[in-house]
Amino acid sequence: MKVLCWFRRDLRHDDHAALSAALASGLPVEGVFVFDPALLTPLPREDRRVEFIWFALQELVTTWTRSGRRFHILYGQPEYSIPRLVHQCGITAVYYNRDHDPVALHRDHEVGQYLRKQGCNVYSFKDQTIFEHNEILNSQGRPFAVFTAYRRAWLDRIGASDLRTHPVDLAAPCPTCSDDPPPPSHPGHWVCLPGNGSFPSLSDLGFSATNLTHLPLPLGSRGAQTLLNDFIERMPHYHERRDYPALKGVSYLGAHLRFGTLSVRQFAYHAWSTPGPGAQTTLSELIWRDFYQMILSHRPDLADGHCFLPRFDALCYPGTPADFEIWCSAHTGYPLVDAALRQLHQTGYMHNRLRMITASFLTKDLQVDWRWGEAHFARHLLDFDLAANNGGWQWSASTGCDAQPWFRLFNPVTQSERFDAQGHFIRRYLPELADCPDRWIHAPWRMPASSWAQWCPDYWPPCVDHATARLATLERYRACSPSGEST
Repeated sequence: MKVLCWFRRDLRHDDHAALSAALASGLPVEGVFVFDPALLTPLPREDRRVEFIWFALQELVTTWTRSGRRFHILYGQPEYSIPRLVHQCGITAVYYNRDHDPVALHRDHEVGQYLRKQGCNVYSFKDQTIFEHNEILNSQGRPFAVFTAYRRAWLDRIGASDLRTHPVDLAAPCPTCSDDPPPPSHPGHWVCLPGNGSFPSLSDLGFSATNLTHLPLPLGSRGAQTLLNDFIERMPHYHERRDYPALKGVSYLGAHLRFGTLSVRQFAYHAWSTPGPGAQTTLSELIWRDFYQMILSHRPDLADGHCFLPRFDALCYPGTPADFEIWCSAHTGYPLVDAALRQLHQTGYMHNRLRMITASFLTKDLQVDWRWGEAHFARHLLDFDLAANNGGWQWSASTGCDAQPWFRLFNPVTQSERFDAQGHFIRRYLPELADCPDRWIHAPWRMPASSWAQWCPDYWPPCVDHATARLATLERYRACSPSGEST
């Protein structure tokens, strides 16, 4: 008798709810990860997320097999490959951590049905968030739609027990089945055995290496711990530095939280147990993460492009594909917007303040449908998370829950002047403006023509006038808003 721990967006071996429960069963535990072609096929052949998973999985499997346990890597539809593996290996129970994305919920339902028909038990656990789905509701038993009220209820409820570590001891003696012959292999099935076994290459999965290893991002769960330790030292100043993209002010842990190479409980515990405004602001950002996951679990239609506020489903977007391409190619003529998009394309990361500014510019200056921008971020962000990405775009487009009021628009020039005053971030990603004086760095078109030719001849003029676009946007939103709503 054996049990199986199915890894998904939890690629670590410490503080792992499902793995802790599987080991506590007292039975031999095998591990599995499934590369799903339905998710991989639409991706470009060079994709940082696939490579990030691949490195994290290598580290996980190495630790796993050193403990005398067998790990399976599958390429195929989980609905078929997991039940087949369960049958081949004589598995009596499958343990996994829940994922609340609509596609994942459907997948897990299908897999669970197949497994139960085979007589296999299925156990799921909370691991991705601190509180999920219906755990934080308002006094009427309904989900919150305003973040500040949700945060207050979240903070009222949180306690040490919610952040407790789920113990995992892979070094402990295990009732191993490593002496058993491995199951029959087939295309898309790699069996990693103690001391040997095969691990697929990126090319085996149909992918090539990216620039991931050249980025200043430590990989795997060890890399996550390195970043966490570094951020804990800087956390007291987080509230002061987090909005300035040229500073080292944020945690850079988004991808590690997304793929579970870091336990969110561990991160939240440090923020919750540390006094001071920096830790409080850090914890608030983690609460936003729970908030968006909760919203998506109650409104799965958001994944299909619906607005959280139904009245904005009728909002018109006169922006054209050409306007969208100007934004995508970082040729808007607004330096901070262009530098932010360069950062995204070159690194797979964009600073959170810049995500709001670029999203506002696309939806309210260029008047392009927010769904187009959401899809662009989904293609390029290393830390892409459906709930957070959708929530962020709808916040910026003023169509979501507790969103930026539609009559408030980010001014890309004043945002640049405030959060990158000396233009350090701009110059880092826009060498075209390397010699531009600070006076003009935020709006080069305002300098005399002779100065433009001298200091930034290779930069481009603005693609839209912000003041004119602002008036047009207010008219569009006013048409979908309740009469009398303040502007």
